Amino acid sequence: MAEAVVGVLISKLSTVLANEVVAGASLFWKEASALKGLFGEIRKAKVELESMKAYLRDSEKFKDTDETTAIFINKIRELSFRIEDVVDEFMYKLEDNKHGGFAAKTKKRIKNVKVWRRLALELHDINAEIEDSTRRRDRYVIQGMQRYSGSGDHHATSNYQTLCSAREEDIVGIKDHAAKLKQWLVGDMEETNRKITTIWGMGGVGKTTLADHVYKIVKMEFDAAAWVIVSKSYEVEDLLKKIAIEFGISIDSSIMDMRRVVDVIRINLEGKRFLMVLDDVWEQDVWINNIMPVFPTNCTSRFVLTSRLSEVASLATSNCAIKLEPLQEIDSYMLFCKLAFCNNDEKGCPSELWDLAEKFLKRCEGLPIAIACIGRLLSCKPPTHLQWENVYKKLELQSTNNVIPGVDTVLKVSLEDLPYELKNCFLHCAMFPEDYNLNRRRLIRHWITAGFIKEIENKTLEEVAEGFLNELINRSLLQVIETNAFGRVKFFRMHDILRHLALDKAEKEYFGKVYKGSGTFSVGARRLSIQSTGVAPLSPFGATHLRAIHAFTRYIDIDLLTHILHSSKMLSTLDLQGTQIKLLPNEVFSLFNLRLLGLRYTGIVNLPEALGRLQNLEVLDVCFTALLTLPKNIAKLKKLRYLYAGSRPIGGPLTSLVGTKVPRGIRNLTGLHALQKIKASLEIICDVAALTELRTFGVSDVTSEHSLKLCSAIVNMNHLVHLSIASSNENDVLPWEALRLPETLSKLKLEGQLEKKQMPQILSSWSHLNNLTQLTLKGSKLDEDPFPSLIVLRDLRFLRLVNAYDGKKLYISALSFPRLTKLVLGGAPQLNQVEIAEGALGNLVELELSYCPKLKRVPHGVRFLRALEEFHLIDTADEFIEMLTKEPEANEWKEELMKISHIRKVIVESTEKNFWRRIVVSTKVNEFAG
Repeated sequence: MAEAVVGVLISKLSTVLANEVVAGASLFWKEASALKGLFGEIRKAKVELESMKAYLRDSEKFKDTDETTAIFINKIRELSFRIEDVVDEFMYKLEDNKHGGFAAKTKKRIKNVKVWRRLALELHDINAEIEDSTRRRDRYVIQGMQRYSGSGDHHATSNYQTLCSAREEDIVGIKDHAAKLKQWLVGDMEETNRKITTIWGMGGVGKTTLADHVYKIVKMEFDAAAWVIVSKSYEVEDLLKKIAIEFGISIDSSIMDMRRVVDVIRINLEGKRFLMVLDDVWEQDVWINNIMPVFPTNCTSRFVLTSRLSEVASLATSNCAIKLEPLQEIDSYMLFCKLAFCNNDEKGCPSELWDLAEKFLKRCEGLPIAIACIGRLLSCKPPTHLQWENVYKKLELQSTNNVIPGVDTVLKVSLEDLPYELKNCFLHCAMFPEDYNLNRRRLIRHWITAGFIKEIENKTLEEVAEGFLNELINRSLLQVIETNAFGRVKFFRMHDILRHLALDKAEKEYFGKVYKGSGTFSVGARRLSIQSTGVAPLSPFGATHLRAIHAFTRYIDIDLLTHILHSSKMLSTLDLQGTQIKLLPNEVFSLFNLRLLGLRYTGIVNLPEALGRLQNLEVLDVCFTALLTLPKNIAKLKKLRYLYAGSRPIGGPLTSLVGTKVPRGIRNLTGLHALQKIKASLEIICDVAALTELRTFGVSDVTSEHSLKLCSAIVNMNHLVHLSIASSNENDVLPWEALRLPETLSKLKLEGQLEKKQMPQILSSWSHLNNLTQLTLKGSKLDEDPFPSLIVLRDLRFLRLVNAYDGKKLYISALSFPRLTKLVLGGAPQLNQVEIAEGALGNLVELELSYCPKLKRVPHGVRFLRALEEFHLIDTADEFIEMLTKEPEANEWKEELMKISHIRKVIVESTEKNFWRRIVVSTKVNEFAG
């Protein structure tokens, strides 16, 4: 990992040297002379490190087996950190020179002459140590390294690599177990009883894969289903709230106490058939004392527990326990070939590679996670004996003297094979808590601001970062949890075995450290992940090296945070997302090096004008806070790339977020890629027209007076992907006929009335939006006439109309919306008839009709929707609900029943009468087909 440290440092040195001319423009010849000497040492360090980087890439594979190499690599890492400290202090002092009046600036510059000379001397000494360490290494270099150093193939194979698509792990060797588990879960659904099934076995054997495979198949047979990860360090209150959220139960997690959460869960699940998966359970007590008493007993309830422990497995009902063993040889070989040859049509192993395939599989010991990692690693290499043999040699080097025996060796080689940019990104993922669902956007922002991502081949930083993420997934180093409507990864996580390995490496190499609140603590690493409410005071020495603080706890002591920040002047990342902090310490605004300030879901109510001092800030995230106004000096943050605002909603039927006021001068932030959600004014909308690099834009409180200016501003946004516009009130009519949306748009949300006469013209003008996959309209007042104009959007996957349809009849013509998978129509007070033509909505999976009080019949033509799996009817006409709840004897009911007989899940609900029912169409329809 020293290569990774050096690689990032070289980029930083290049940035500093690019400012040499500006920094050297001094009024004082002494200062200019001192700066010249300092820049000379910086340039010397950069040249030496550039020469050394390639050597480090090849030599790191020897550090566990050759002590001389290990000593040298550790020394270079230490010296690189010291260089970074010097450079960051230099940039900090240089920036500080800009603040204050002429006299104050002059005084600082005179004083800083001594600082520049001291830093130059420190850097001179470091460069001398690098030279001395290099000479010492050359004296004792081992011959084996020289012979093997040419086998590095990161760049040699780059043209061959073809990424396999990010997908669920191939299911091999568990089909019998899957069939058995399916039968246990849905074989006797008519019985009102509780059944517990367990899956247990060693780490990495495929417990979660089996449970997930079956869960996705059978969850539609239940009225409610949830998947919750428990892990070792669970908190009962947080666990119960997660269960409620996963069941789709609405709770206010910030104010509800545990007893109230339990009551809400029990009330919502009463009388329903539900499925609950508890993944990664480490003790019986979780179930016996904390989970089991929560759920109602008069239900058909099914529970699946996965664990490494036999005592947890013993909780199973009637011996419904599956013990997973490592894969047999034939299954191991099948899985290996699927992954190692995923780029080949035949998925078979050439005869000349059989011997090496056998050796690799022996190392994997039948564990799917190890087979997946080594298989995906080999899929990135040309399938030649030489390339495979080189990889196997790395395995042998790692396992010499049993340094890292068994499966860990395979996993470690998969990590070591990564290019240095990916190593940094992978280790950063380990800073998140165990089993944490990592969000793609948030992680990419972290990577960019940490300096791990550089623009290449005309791609944006975000595109490069997403490519890195996909490669980590394709190498089985990260697991996909959820994709969005565009098919892109939305949430993912690290397997706990890989996370343990990554954390061990991160701590040994001072990349980062996790603190969970036990024992004394000192940092000693560049990144700190706080995962406990109470953190012991940090030693000043350790804190001075900190570059990032991530808090994953609800409460954080403000005095402790102040203490840490006071001795962490070079901090570049401060992410306090989800903490209940209401006021930032003043020390935050002295962090010149700060690139990311994450305050989402916090209690922040105010940001001072001192925010303008954070000249290097690239990400400011204050979304879902109590912040209503941003300070004027935010306009000084020229490097700002992402600005997420919008306070928690305080009422109103249209807006999900309250727009935040931004100051005049926002037009100066021309590098912005994201700006949401801001409050509209004529001046601000004029300013926004200058922000041509925006990819995400959200604005609220828009009036008809603003509309023409806003349309003109949006025309300039040629890269726009996400757009959200909300009117000031539901009665304001917005004339959008001048709105020209860019072809790049993929997600559009409009809240407010549209001009009725212009509506067909407006909707038809969207025919060029071939990338638009999500559309939400609120309060638009569509009716029978303009609605057909929407069919030009043939690539839509998700259409949501909320208080947006005023017609009495909704007709969806043949061939309409061929790719749509989800349609939500809510708040249509006049709607009494829905008709779907044969050939329309051919891929619709989910249909929801809610708050339609005059709707008395199932939509005509719903029988044509053969892909439809879920149908929700919420608050339709009272007589319709009454008819659907009667026994299926009347002809009228039977006719409606036939329309929905092919749908797996039909839910009828009345919120006013607190009524909920799943319609069981027939035993035949609902039985499980394995």
